[in-house]
Amino acid sequence: MAAAAEGPPEAGAQPAKQDPAIETAEEAKEPAEADINELCKDMFSKMATYLTGELTATSEDYKLLENMNKLTSLKYLEMKDIAINISRNLKDLNQKYADLQPYLEQIDLIEEQVAALEQAAYKLDAYSKKLEAKYKKLEKR
Repeated sequence: MAAAAEGPPEAGAQPAKQDPAIETAEEAKEPAEADINELCKDMFSKMATYLTGELTATSEDYKLLENMNKLTSLKYLEMKDIAINISRNLKDLNQKYADLQPYLEQIDLIEEQVAALEQAAYKLDAYSKKLEAKYKKLEKR
């Protein structure tokens, strides 16, 4: 089929009578000046619409990014306030601990004295039991 289409064209051949599977070449013609102008206007109009859409999308992206930055900034300000409050409370707590430190030292000293007194009481109890045992032993004699 392709060989028939490539063959030399006959001068008297009419394209309408040829096989429908065979394509015929037509001479490329330049469109009329008015068509070119119309096509250019249409192309520029569509390009303008496309670029407007692209710029609008980019602008919306930047607005979204701006809003996200504002929200992040507000969140950091909240976190800063929380950190300041924690710092202030920690300073107060450290001051209270420093104020309690002498009392805590007294409690430790009293605890040591109670432990020493407890040991003395155990020794006294052991001594009194020995003494009682000796007394009972002497009493039996």
